[in-house]
Amino acid sequence: MPHPLGTQPSKIIAVHLNYRCRAKERGRVPEQPSYFLKPPSSLSGTGDVLVRPRGCELMAYEGEIALVVGRRAHRVTPEQGWSHVAWVTAANDAGVYDLRHADRGSNLRSKGADGFTPLGPRLLDAAGLDPAALRLRTWVNGEPVQDADTSTLLFPFGDLIADLSRLVTLEPGDVILTGTPAGASVVVPGDVVEVEVTAPDREISTGRLRNTVTDAGQDLAGWGAMPRVDAALRADARGTARPDEPALDPDIAAALRGLATATLSSQLRKRGLAHMTIDGVRPADPAAKLVGTAHTLRYLPLREDLFERFGGGMNAQKRAVEELRPGQVLVMDARRDPTAGTLGDILALRARTRGAAGVVTDGALRDSAAVAALGLPTYYAAEHPAVLGRRHVPWETGVPIACGGALVQPGDILVGDADGVVVVPPDLVEELVADCAEQELQERFIAEQVAAGEPIPGLYPLGPAWRDAYRHWRSLQH
Repeated sequence: MPHPLGTQPSKIIAVHLNYRCRAKERGRVPEQPSYFLKPPSSLSGTGDVLVRPRGCELMAYEGEIALVVGRRAHRVTPEQGWSHVAWVTAANDAGVYDLRHADRGSNLRSKGADGFTPLGPRLLDAAGLDPAALRLRTWVNGEPVQDADTSTLLFPFGDLIADLSRLVTLEPGDVILTGTPAGASVVVPGDVVEVEVTAPDREISTGRLRNTVTDAGQDLAGWGAMPRVDAALRADARGTARPDEPALDPDIAAALRGLATATLSSQLRKRGLAHMTIDGVRPADPAAKLVGTAHTLRYLPLREDLFERFGGGMNAQKRAVEELRPGQVLVMDARRDPTAGTLGDILALRARTRGAAGVVTDGALRDSAAVAALGLPTYYAAEHPAVLGRRHVPWETGVPIACGGALVQPGDILVGDADGVVVVPPDLVEELVADCAEQELQERFIAEQVAAGEPIPGLYPLGPAWRDAYRHWRSLQH
C-alpha cells in the first residue's frame, strides 16, 4: 500500500536517541540530539512487507513517531518549531544490524533499504495535538513490546525542528523520525510488527501501521560490504546490551557459589559495610543458591490517575524482564510492602527463559507455588494473590533502588542461600572471595575441634594457642 504522504519528501531525518528509557537501555544519555538520513526510496506504507536481505539475521524494528513538515523551516526557535509541523503519523525505523559496520555510522545500507521506513496508515493534524501528550505503542505478533509517551522525550519536537533548521532548511513534506523508546529488538520472517500513535486526550489514533517481515527471494550480490555479526552486535540488536551492568566473571561466580552468605556478611562488616543484607525476604527453595548481577526495577506507590500511563502495556515491570541478560538477578524495590504481588509465574518463566540467575523482591510474590517449581532462585517477602495495580505502579528500571533496606545499584553482585541475600560491591569481590575462603577454612577446623570435645575459649575465634595446629591442619587440606 502506498505511504500516506502522497509525494516524496526531499529528505528523511532520523534521531538516534530521544527517549529516556531507550537511553537508559543503551547505557548513555546524549547531551544533544544526533541524526542520520534515510533515503526517500525507503518509504513504504501499511501492509507492505519488510524484506530482510538474504544472509542477514538481525532485522530490527523501531516504533517511532514521524513528523511531517508543513511549512519551510530555516533558523526557527524552539518555541516556533512545532508550528512548522503539519502532520503526525506512526513509523517503523526498520534496519538490519548485520550491515551497520558498512557505513561507519551513516546507517545508509543498514537502514536505507527500499521499504525500510513504513509510515501510516493515517496522518493526524498537528494543529490539534499537544506534542508532549502523544503515546507510541508497538506490537510484535500481537504482543506489546514498546509503550512510551512524549512527556519522556529527551529533546521535545520543537527543539528538534529548531536544532535541525540552524543549518539544514526543512522543506514541506520532509519527514523527521523522532526516536524509539525502550523495547526495540529483532524480528524474523513471518513476524508482524504494528506501530500506533495516539493522542489520548483527544481519543484519536493513526491506526496501526502493520508490516510483515519476509526473507528476500534472492541472494545479496557479492560485491560491496557483506553481512557481519558477532555476540556483541547480537546483544545490541536484541536490546540486551547494558554497559552499566557488567557480566560476572565465571570463576568469581563459581567461587561465590561455594561461600555462605553468613561468611560474606561477616567479611563485609569487617570492612565497615554493615547494611548489605536484603532483610525480610525468604527463599522459595532454601536449597537453591543465588549468584548474579543486579538488574533493578523500582515500584512507586499506586496513583490511580497515573496507573494507565505507567502500568499498562509494555510497562517498566515487563521491560525489566525483557531487558534481563543471562546471569542477571531481577531485583525489585516494592517499598517492603507485602500486600500486593510484584511478579507472577508467567514473568518468572520469561525471566528464566532469558537466562536470569534469580529474582529478589521485598514485596509479595504471586503464584508462589508455580514460581518455586520453576527452579529459578527466588527471594520474596510474602505471598499475595493480588495483581499489579493494588499497591504499586511499575516506574523505572536500571536505577539504584532500596530493596529490603539495602541500597542496590545496577551491576552489584547478589549472593543468596537459605540464610538470605547479601549485596556485594563488584570492586570488593575478589578480595572478599579470598578472605571468605580463608574464614571458612578456619571455621571448618574449629568445628572439628569442637566436635572432638575442645572448649570454645581461645579456639573460637581462632587464638594464638591454636595457630600452629591450624597451619598444620591447613597444609593437609586439598
